[in-house]
Amino acid sequence: MHASESELIYDWNRAHPEDDGERLKNVELDDETLRDGLQSPSVRTPSIEEKLRILHLMVELGIDGADLGLPAAGPQVFEDTLRLTQEIADQRLPIVPNAAARTVIADCRPIVDISQRTGIAVEVAGFIGSSPIRQYTESWDLDRMLKLTDEAVSFCTANGLPFMFVTEDTTRSRPEDLRRLYTTAIEAGARRVCIADTVGHATPAGARAVVRFIRQVVAETGEEVAVDWHGHRDRGLAVANALAAAEAGADRLHGTGLGVGERVGNTPMDLLLVNLVLLGWSDRDLTRLPEYCRAVADATGVPLPVNYPVVGRDAFRTATGVHAAAIVKAQKKGDAWLADRIYSSVPASYVGRRQVIEVGPMSGESNVVCWLEHHGYPADPELVRAIFARAKEATEVLADDELHALCRRHQAQPVA
Repeated sequence: MHASESELIYDWNRAHPEDDGERLKNVELDDETLRDGLQSPSVRTPSIEEKLRILHLMVELGIDGADLGLPAAGPQVFEDTLRLTQEIADQRLPIVPNAAARTVIADCRPIVDISQRTGIAVEVAGFIGSSPIRQYTESWDLDRMLKLTDEAVSFCTANGLPFMFVTEDTTRSRPEDLRRLYTTAIEAGARRVCIADTVGHATPAGARAVVRFIRQVVAETGEEVAVDWHGHRDRGLAVANALAAAEAGADRLHGTGLGVGERVGNTPMDLLLVNLVLLGWSDRDLTRLPEYCRAVADATGVPLPVNYPVVGRDAFRTATGVHAAAIVKAQKKGDAWLADRIYSSVPASYVGRRQVIEVGPMSGESNVVCWLEHHGYPADPELVRAIFARAKEATEVLADDELHALCRRHQAQPVA
């Protein structure tokens, strides 16, 4: 039995825990894979069968909400959004559907139609650009934007639909414009607002600042309104920004499978899930996470890099001698917990995987012994030396087929 976790791992991530740790455990997640994720110019649109599979895997992972599409974009998107919503209704799936729309009544009408057909109050995610650069480029007048906001929110609430008011490019918008836009939306009936880091401009400090500002705007209205965070990863800060937003008071975080999305993509939902669990902010079961990521990769045609964190092929593989030796020593202590953490900050067991020791030019003899034992061969010293010598001559990790062939050449047989 290993010593306690606190004795073996000093966690600086929790050295100064937030006072609102219990609130952070209730942070919700909204999956944008089937809408915002499909805006990537490199993805293919999944079939409805593939979308349904991904939807069910979202449920298995305990994801709270899902953006099912932008129905006003065309007949096929409308039909797919309708079918996905119907699946939630028929199967009574514990996930809240939402659908995107520009903040205009014409875009909201198809969502009202879907809601009436399925009997589910689909949340409208109504978005409007808010930054001065966007307003200048589009020749938008703020008063006109406020009017459109009031009309769209009022229309949806009159039809019994919850409204999430989304300001695009929030993280580059003037505070005074945001205050007027959010206040107008809330007064018209919006009960959720979303801060969008549309071009991945924010840093964690910026994410905290804008969330705190919007929370103050919400408080000034006197209404109970939830705050969402929607991030992109143009600067490689998406996960860090989402966590910072949660610390600052965001109630729900958005992401997509594998971070698929326009340009370099969105906050990766898979990595967000892993970090929430590791921080103790979530107790979701992540054993289906590799299946979810593979389903997204297959459905969209997006390659899954071998070095992708947690679910990539190499995430829990090592062929380095000193690393393998430490894992072997941990295993020899009869301690799976220890072996799963000695050279991994993310335990492989959390996602239904295991630590894998390979044999290659950077390996030590302990790698060879471990491989032989795992495959049922006796670790005969002559065989170990032969495999070790071959590994040192190689330019890459030896494939299992070659290792089995070397064992047969030395007349080694797996122990039954």
